[in-house]
Amino acid sequence: GASVMKAGSRILDLKYKLMTIELLNLAKNYYTYRELAQIINLPETVLSRYVKGHVLPTIQRAESINKTLQKILRLENELQKRIRFDELGYFDNTEIISDTLLLERAVQHAINQFAGKRITKIVTAAVDGVPIATLLAHRLSVGLVIAKKSREVGVREFIEEVYIPSKTAVMMSLYVPRDCLRKGDCILIVDDVVDSGETQRALVKIAQKAKAEVTGIFALVSIGEEWKNRIEQVTKCPVEIVLEIKKKPAT
Repeated sequence: GASVMKAGSRILDLKYKLMTIELLNLAKNYYTYRELAQIINLPETVLSRYVKGHVLPTIQRAESINKTLQKILRLENELQKRIRFDELGYFDNTEIISDTLLLERAVQHAINQFAGKRITKIVTAAVDGVPIATLLAHRLSVGLVIAKKSREVGVREFIEEVYIPSKTAVMMSLYVPRDCLRKGDCILIVDDVVDSGETQRALVKIAQKAKAEVTGIFALVSIGEEWKNRIEQVTKCPVEIVLEIKKKPAT
């Protein structure tokens, strides 16, 4: 068992180091080597060797580089830049969910926030939460569960939860194949946007029906405040949102 664990943690360390180098490459778009050397407090030569992939930082050094870079390449600013509301108060999330490097950074943010917490499954609702949820499940090496709006053929039994999506007055259902969640699973609910909180609340209830535990909720963007009450009615789990936007008034 121990050697398998060791291999697992070695792979996680390696992924983390590679991600740090991706972040360094990203920082290179905004700063010169000289500026980065001052910010990170390492010689330019060392940084250039990392960026070119000639050598990997130790895990301790990767962690300190990461911490520094997360501060200067603020994820919420990057998200903010990509959000444009239309006259009805909707925004287009295409620029966010199609940017996998940005999503990778959000994944790292989630990992830092939920470090040390037990997570056995990532749960999201189709469709827009799927890219970030997939990357996070992959990074944590855990299973991915996608709740869908329709029952798929081929699946015998479902857990169903009825909810009312935001800005509509229509009842909808979310379905998760019954075998996907087990008693004792610790799940992290992941989404791109939290608006009314109805979807997340439905996912919490699905987890509860499966007798799974909700470790937390993670989303890139939240809009307004009403979602807080909705989620608090069903769970006291920690909720981590990268960018909280006060309600955008419809003009």
